[in-house]
Amino acid sequence: MPFPFFLAFKYIKPRRSIASVITCVSIIGVMLGVAVVLIVRSVMTGFGDEWRKKILEFKPHVSVLADSDRLITGEEELSNAIGRIPGVECASAVVNSRILFSHRNRVQAPIMIGIRGTEFVKGYQVGNPVAGTFDLEPDSVVIGRELAYALGIWVGDTVTVCAPPLPNEVYLPRKWKVSDIFSSGHYDYDIGYVVADIDSARDLIGMEEGALAIHVKTDSPLDSERFSKISMAISGLSQGFRTITWRAADRQLFDALAVETNMTAILLSLISVVALFCVMNTLLVLSVQKTPEIGLLKSLGFGRFRIMSVFLVHGLIQCTVGIAFGLLASWAVLSNLQNIVEWLGRMGMEVFPKSIYQLQEIPHRLMPSDVVFVVVSIFVFGLLASLVPAMFAASKDPVKALNE
Repeated sequence: MPFPFFLAFKYIKPRRSIASVITCVSIIGVMLGVAVVLIVRSVMTGFGDEWRKKILEFKPHVSVLADSDRLITGEEELSNAIGRIPGVECASAVVNSRILFSHRNRVQAPIMIGIRGTEFVKGYQVGNPVAGTFDLEPDSVVIGRELAYALGIWVGDTVTVCAPPLPNEVYLPRKWKVSDIFSSGHYDYDIGYVVADIDSARDLIGMEEGALAIHVKTDSPLDSERFSKISMAISGLSQGFRTITWRAADRQLFDALAVETNMTAILLSLISVVALFCVMNTLLVLSVQKTPEIGLLKSLGFGRFRIMSVFLVHGLIQCTVGIAFGLLASWAVLSNLQNIVEWLGRMGMEVFPKSIYQLQEIPHRLMPSDVVFVVVSIFVFGLLASLVPAMFAASKDPVKALNE
């Protein structure tokens, strides 16, 4: 065994105990730093995946939008042409507008989506209906579960709907019947959207024909290269109209999630930095305790570099053991995360209320890149933290060290 490793292991395991107490404390600090960062990163990644999944299930992957002064005419032909593009699962002509929705003096302003009933089932993955069926009949409306709770309505009730007024135009309120209730699992969608037959939607906002948008669902929204080709093909068929992808439409949300994830990781990385200061403190204490031995080694001809290497190896051993235990701890916590949350709930600490997040369990996904980032960071900063005590020990004068 090389001399630096031999002496470093000797210092880790004193004669009278299994391991040095201060060394164990440093290892525990590194372990906690690694585990906390990985757990939080995986949970943040899981939430990002969940929001992305909900968006892709409910919203269109590509939208062809009409200009403010021009409608999309020939919408059925254009929808059929887009639907024949390889990779397109469905393309639906849509009339969408924000409307006023009232019942018993309670008012909400959701976005109305006017679409054919069969195309709604294909293009909007909202699971099984909470009540009723997804048959879009004239003068009927499908609403989200949260909107039904907010207005106190259920299937069969009648609601008053009104399109927003335009200059020099007045639209009379209509009475629509609630035929179905859906639950997408996303609060904003369940309270902010209603679905009606496209002909009823046109009649409500004073349109005689045409569509305001064509919503397209593809089979590979997460495959950047393939999705880009599909988007370009859609743009080629819909020349004269604007096209927007789901990434562009919800860019602010994903940018906010990315910034929040990165900032959380940076702030939590300070825990690891504190743990590495523990490693530095351990080595400084060790260099003081072993001053006579350092003096003896230097008097026997051991150079500065060999003395430094002992303490550097000692610090890296602490980091390695701490990383290994940290990886095991993060795996154990993530594997039993839901059980831990339920146990905390029984103790009166509700850390994940389902009524707010609309999720059955905390989503999480541990990415290999996060593991590599944490491991490399701990090794780099651990080496830097070990360098100061190593230089301090190597700079001792052998004569003074032997006399202490």
